[in-house]
Amino acid sequence: MFPSMRVIVFASQKGGSGKTTLSGHIAVEAERQGAGPVALIDTDPQGSLAKWWNVRKDPTPAFIQSVFSNLFYDLDTARDEGFRLVVIDTPPAVTRAISEVVSFADIVVAPTRPSPHDLRAVAPTVDIAEARGKPLVFVVNGATQNARITSEAAIALSQHGTVAPTTVHHRVDFAASMIDGRTVMEIDPFCKSALEITALWEYLYDRLQRADGAYRGGADGIDAMAQANKRVFGRRAVS
Repeated sequence: MFPSMRVIVFASQKGGSGKTTLSGHIAVEAERQGAGPVALIDTDPQGSLAKWWNVRKDPTPAFIQSVFSNLFYDLDTARDEGFRLVVIDTPPAVTRAISEVVSFADIVVAPTRPSPHDLRAVAPTVDIAEARGKPLVFVVNGATQNARITSEAAIALSQHGTVAPTTVHHRVDFAASMIDGRTVMEIDPFCKSALEITALWEYLYDRLQRADGAYRGGADGIDAMAQANKRVFGRRAVS
């Protein structure tokens, strides 16, 4: 558990990079690994993450119905209610509003598929993170197993910033699990896809822990449980 609330923002100019799928999976994995309470925020007008959460049977992670203009207040409220991690999904665009979202991040995660079009689209995300002084981590996502372009993409991305050591490969179980509000870990925690998500979360967790400079458990967990009955977040999103 983190000493104070942390925020992960998934951002990428390129549509189809896998932001929504990774946002949901990382939030669930963080909760599973004891880094919660975790909350999700969907700032994409398409609302894909909200729709996924609405069909999810498990009430965790919680969902915060928020918009750009209320984000500061909602994050402040989440902190007061005892949430320890908030994962934010963003639209596939580069706007002033997204730059504002990034300003709240403790770490920005940029999923990038190993394709020339995706690699050419990383610059605006890099610019936003640098302008806001936020650490940026690329995740090679949707990769084909043993494809040469996967390693080439990682090398190309490393010229722009840090690349996560875990590559997330393209498998149908990611899409299949999202249909009914689940994740690959909840279908088969030992499948290759689940193990990749676990490894990715452990890397992101380590990055956040190092940023904190200290670990504190125990009492925080008790305080978080005490706050649970006061929470206003976690209601089903309006469709």
